[in-house]
Amino acid sequence: MTIGIFSLYVGIAAIICTLVAGLLFKRVENWAMSFLQFFAGILFVVSGWVKAIDPLGTAYKMEQYFAAFEGTFRDTDMSWIAPVFPLFAEYSEGFAVAMIVFEIVLGIGIFLGYQRKLMAWLFLLLVVFFTILTGFTFLTGFVPSEANFFDFGQWGPFVDTNMKVTDCGCFGDFMKLDPRISFSKDLVLLVPSFLFIFFHRKMHQLFTAPSRAWVVALSIPAFLLYCFSNYVWDLPHIDFRPFKVGVNIKEKKAQELEAGQNVKILAYHLKNKKDGKELEIPFDQFLKESANYPVEEWEMEQIKSQPAILPTKISEFDVMNLDGDEVTEELLSLPGYNFLLIAHHLEGGFSSQTIAVPDTIYKVDTVQTANSIELVRSIDRIAEKKVTQTAFSWSESYLKRWKEVQNPVMEAAIADGLKVVAIVAFGSREMIEDFKKAAGITYPILVADDILLKTIVRSNPGTLLMNNGTIVQNWHFRRLPDYAEIKKEYLK
Repeated sequence: MTIGIFSLYVGIAAIICTLVAGLLFKRVENWAMSFLQFFAGILFVVSGWVKAIDPLGTAYKMEQYFAAFEGTFRDTDMSWIAPVFPLFAEYSEGFAVAMIVFEIVLGIGIFLGYQRKLMAWLFLLLVVFFTILTGFTFLTGFVPSEANFFDFGQWGPFVDTNMKVTDCGCFGDFMKLDPRISFSKDLVLLVPSFLFIFFHRKMHQLFTAPSRAWVVALSIPAFLLYCFSNYVWDLPHIDFRPFKVGVNIKEKKAQELEAGQNVKILAYHLKNKKDGKELEIPFDQFLKESANYPVEEWEMEQIKSQPAILPTKISEFDVMNLDGDEVTEELLSLPGYNFLLIAHHLEGGFSSQTIAVPDTIYKVDTVQTANSIELVRSIDRIAEKKVTQTAFSWSESYLKRWKEVQNPVMEAAIADGLKVVAIVAFGSREMIEDFKKAAGITYPILVADDILLKTIVRSNPGTLLMNNGTIVQNWHFRRLPDYAEIKKEYLK
């Protein structure tokens, strides 16, 4: 779905609500203002709801923003702000849930006309906040990698790869927006924001004051529980991500890669380095006239056709073993049913400690025999040597997820002849082997990018039942059935 189609649907719903409120309930004071109220209210409720379906997706997006803000402020006169953002990142889930619930409740308040002046100001503040985020996302495209965002004199042409955050996450995984469109959307929303401030007395009010208050008050705990149900206790009840049940990862990845290879160059966008003159020349024409545009004088950018199948995170499904060898093809080609356990973060920490170990020092003597001289090695003394070791400490509650939930099911599956593989985020062999021992894992562990693993399943760890490369089912660790139940229900 595009933002245009989505806005059309919201607009139609807003028109219907305006007509009902005005003609049937006689609650409209200003038709235009009521339309904007309903439009803004529906927009915020829907955009908040699709994020409430997957709160972890919003939390991960906020982590990206916090990391980008830290890097941006670290090299400026405001560097004292930078250390705050890693702290915020630690509580990104709480921030995400709070923001989602606030957005939905605000949308309900605007829709009903509850506390009109207060809602108008809160709406403006939230739109300004969103505008800052989407503006930062888009404008970093003009900032070269070697420059800081605040070095405005070093800004150059817009380049997608310069962006620190690739999309705003305004609608979660339900709908991805181009950063330029997302920023433009929020600039447009500033218009009703200020109209609500200046003309809040013209805003309609539905039902009675106590009814409006009760609806707003009850919506807060209701949507808090809804958010928690979609990540604390279970997986999102609607899956907007590419790794959904029924998808064959191997086939889908091959299709996406083939579509990317079949993209055609349509034209060249040229910019003269001296006078800034810009041209767009069709590809066939450029081939004939390329000598007229030497690279020393012109910057060139290819304009390509859209691939028949747009790439998703499935295109980035690359898995390695602990030796650094890619094993993606082998993994996706496993015959029959098998289990993949996904862990984007091994919860725990590590510290370096210096310990004393015995160091045996030898001496070598020459011993003459009847016919030869032999070298004899013997202990001279045993000294003490200081060595630095990395000590890992794993969260006990996290280890329990493996020892008491995952391992019993997987061991039963292995005993029944199924292959089981765990995939964790990239880390040192030493760390992963230590975790494997601490968690009592007997099956192989592979590694992949943590962002990819976060996309595959919203649980840490999460479980995927595969069949010849197809996702048959996935589970949150709190909802993983025992193997007998899985076998009865899915292994057919």
